[in-house]
Order: sequence, then structure tokens, then C-alpha cells
Amino acid sequence: MLTMEEARQGRATEALAAVAGDENIAVEKLVALVASGKAAILLNNRSTRKPMGLGPGLRTKVNANLGTSSDASSLDEELEKVDAAIAAGADAIMDLSTGGDLDTIRRAVLERSTVPVGSVPLYQAAVRSRTEGKGMVHMTGDDMLGAVEDHARDGMDFVTVHCGVTREVAEHCRRARRLADVVSRGEAFLMEWMSYNKQENPLYERYDDLLDIAREYDVTLRLGDGLRPGALADANDPAQIAELTVIAELVSRARERDVQAIVEGPGHVPLHLVASSVELEKSLCDGAPFYVLGPIVTDVAPGYDHIAASIGGAVAAAAGADFLCYVTPAEHLRLPDVDDVREGVYALRLAAHAADIAKNVVGAREWDDELSTARKALQWDRVIDLSLNSDKARAFRDASSPADEELCTMCGEFCAVRKMTNVREGEGE
Repeated sequence: MLTMEEARQGRATEALAAVAGDENIAVEKLVALVASGKAAILLNNRSTRKPMGLGPGLRTKVNANLGTSSDASSLDEELEKVDAAIAAGADAIMDLSTGGDLDTIRRAVLERSTVPVGSVPLYQAAVRSRTEGKGMVHMTGDDMLGAVEDHARDGMDFVTVHCGVTREVAEHCRRARRLADVVSRGEAFLMEWMSYNKQENPLYERYDDLLDIAREYDVTLRLGDGLRPGALADANDPAQIAELTVIAELVSRARERDVQAIVEGPGHVPLHLVASSVELEKSLCDGAPFYVLGPIVTDVAPGYDHIAASIGGAVAAAAGADFLCYVTPAEHLRLPDVDDVREGVYALRLAAHAADIAKNVVGAREWDDELSTARKALQWDRVIDLSLNSDKARAFRDASSPADEELCTMCGEFCAVRKMTNVREGEGE
């Protein structure tokens, strides 16, 4: 039976019970959340990877986007990125490949990963159509749904499907005169397809067929935010809200079929609008788990977009977002390399953890208190071991040569921590 179907009968699948144990949440509580659609367990029924949970009371999770392009398609490098992302603490990865042998790359990534894996099957359908010499606009609905089934059959745990942009929503986008227009690759494919064929989006029109595939493999649908803002000026515009309204309908239809659904969100959003964007999604989509791309809070951060995304991600997650997609320093500039992947994961893990403290997630604050206790005691090895990125922390520590090994080169002999310890012990000057 499906994860949601079991939950609605008051039972926990093995994967759900494992997540409850990892997250220190009562199984009964998580069962109720999954039954309502407010939490999701990401695990294909053919997968042996570690399941992951999204929802209230659970840790905020971080996803790392990987994948080839037509200009860079090294399988070995992509697998190195998989390893780097997982080693840095990514909770899930997505294969967004559009270059090279997509079947081979996808299956290799699925075999290599120990955490849930997602994909955008529409990329496969579009590339396959181009490879066959037909052009993307000549894809059929069967081509698109066939790609979804191929990915599900191979064991993909969640798939992004751009079902929310109907022809009516596309018209909203045309009238909006956006500064950055459409920045989603998948949505650009569909906008071109609908414009050329003068037909409805097949992923919306045949949504029931999509749900049949999801049910067969217990695949979670990530309902793609194709009209997410690619510039601050476009945030929360009528086109984005029109799509979100359709997505809310699709969430409801998925729940009717016991299919788990999560909602993808923006995008580029001014800092003061981040929390309200999350609250709007949660309200319209009846608390469905929310996945946000950052969000990036300023457009002027190329080279530092991982920091801009970490700022937005912390605010979004504190407001209720459940799943943060990392952004790397290379965002908007080039395909990320292994070092970019590593930096992106750590930046968004920092945001997720900061938000978990704000949300009182079990165990979040205790981690900070434990490190601070070690810092007060000048237990440097313990401080480094408890750091988010212990390798980087140790490299900084080892690069300095304090005169007194108990101290550091920031304050030297004037260390406030040691001075106050001495004062309280009656040994101060």
C-alpha cells in the first residue's frame, strides 16, 4: 500500500517509522501528519535509500541540485558531486541532467546516492525529442508522461512536474511584463510547446494519468513553480499567484488519490516578502510541505548567491518552509563544480539549522549549547568536532600559531573567555 494510504488507516510504513525514530517525533503524530498531506515521506517503493521526511516538527531539509548540461557532461564528475553533497550533509539530491546519456547518468546517480533522489522528467522528454530530430515542440503528452514513468520505474523518489501553468496562467504571464520573464527551464519548454501547438499543458490536462504513475511507485510529486520569480521585481506577481492557485487544486486532487505532493516555491524574493510568501503557500495549499529555491533575497550577488540564498532560506524555513534547495556560488554564472556543491550545501544547512532553532525542532538548540559549552572551556578539538563544517574549522585553527596553545590569535593573551573564567575562580589580576 501507499505511504499515505497506510497512514490514513492509522498504520506506519517501515519508512515512516524510521523517519519518526530519526526525528524524535512520535510515530502516531507523524502518521497523522502524513495522512493529512501536511507531511511527506520521500521514498520510491523500489528504493533502498534512506527515507526522508518533510513537515511540521521535522528538521528542515536541504536539497542539492546536480546534473550535466550540453556543454559539460562528465558522469565521473557528477558522481563526485553526489559524494561531495552527501558528505557535506545534503538530505536529498536532484539530477537535472540535460547533456550526455541521460539514462546512464540517472541510473548511476540513483545507484550511488544513499539519500532520496529527485528529477525533472520533462528534461528527458525534451532532450529525447531533440535527439530524434523532432524539436521540443513536437513532444506529445505520451512522451512527457512516458519520461515520468521511466524515472519512477528506475527508482526516483520524487519528481518535479510542471502542471500548474495552464494556457490561462500562461496568459497571465504574457500580460505581466516581467522583468526577468520565465527562468524555469521546464516551464520555458512548456510555454513554447503550448504557444506552438495551441493546446493545453498535457501535464495538467492528463493529471489523473500522472497520479496513476505516482501511485504505482509511491513517488512523491513536487509540483513545480514554473513561474517563480527570477528577479525581485517579479516576486508575488499575478502570474506567480495564478500558478500557485492551480497548484493548490492539484495538491487536493493528489490527496484524493493518496499521492504525496510537495509544492515548489520561489525564487528571487525581497527579504521583507519571504515570510509572507511561505504563509501564502501554506494557506492556499492546506499546509502541504513547501520546497523553496533559496529564496535569493537580492539580484546583485553573483559569486555570493549561496549567501543570498542562505539569508532567504533561514527566513523562509523559520516561517514554515520545510525543504530548502541549495544555491551555489556559481549560480547564474556556470555549472557548479565539486567545491561549489560543497559550499552550497553548507550555506543552506546553516540556514536550515538557524530556522530549526526558531521553530523549536527537537535537538536543534542543544547542538549550539553543546558547542558553546566547549568554547567556554577552550576545548578546541571539541568545538571543531561540533562545527557545521569541522574540516574548514580545523583548517582555520591549524593555520594560526597562537603563543599560548589554549588561546587563538584573535585575542591572544587578552582572551575574554579565559579572563572571565579566572575572575569567577578568584584568580584574575
